[in-house]
Amino acid sequence: MRATFAKGQCVRGTYTPTGDAEQVTRSISFTRPWPLIGRFSVGGGNPSAPDTARTVLRGFSIKILSDGGETHLLFENAPVHFARTLDQMLAFLQVRAPGPDGKPNPEAVTAFAKANPETTRQAAFVAGKPLPASYAGIVYWGVHAFTGVNSAGRAAPFKFKVVPAAGEIALSDEEAKGKPPQFLVAELTERLSKGPARFDVVAMLAEPGDDLTNDITLRWKNEDDRRAVKLGTIAVTAIEPNETCDEGIFDPGQLADGIEAPQDEIFEARRTAYGISFGLRAK
Repeated sequence: MRATFAKGQCVRGTYTPTGDAEQVTRSISFTRPWPLIGRFSVGGGNPSAPDTARTVLRGFSIKILSDGGETHLLFENAPVHFARTLDQMLAFLQVRAPGPDGKPNPEAVTAFAKANPETTRQAAFVAGKPLPASYAGIVYWGVHAFTGVNSAGRAAPFKFKVVPAAGEIALSDEEAKGKPPQFLVAELTERLSKGPARFDVVAMLAEPGDDLTNDITLRWKNEDDRRAVKLGTIAVTAIEPNETCDEGIFDPGQLADGIEAPQDEIFEARRTAYGISFGLRAK
């Protein structure tokens, strides 16, 4: 099983660009139509995690199957990461390691959060949202700052945002009580039987003074209200056997020419760690 986002469902679909995509990138992945493979997921290492857990991350990973160079992207339903540096990320995980009683030490977790307040921002954002009622009704973010290079060679730093055409679909706490612990895939299957689930792929453009390389526990100022370019539309069309997604990885370092990788240390580590993780679970 994956170390995190162990629970998930593979899907297939298409990507269709807008005429504005070339303002941001010359990448063949984003300026031409392509098939794609995707995976919706629930955070954590438990493949049977209940869909009714409101404070657990939801993820959406895609492979744009562009001939001559794929692009893989990983999104989640929070606009920030839970750690600023690798050392802080390791400490965050270590303090949650089970003790002799099989449980983390709550006092140690609280003390760590107090000493490292930036590690609480992701959880606070997710906790402030109602329970997602559908994978197709969640806003997903790319968290890291990418750099697009357009056909004129001009650089355009940006962050990805994936917005559902159906809008955000959520459940009240009372409605959530009536849901079975495993309902998201059944809901998605029923939804796709009536037509594709569509998402806008948006580039939120950087402005002077934005942090492009360091602290991914912080959002850019007025991030949701700034100039953005719609790159294209994802249409999820069908459920795909999970074996399709499990036979490889969604490699964050796999980017077609015209999209440059983020420079923060968390992203750089992910490029290596995902391959190691796949090697371990493939044994």
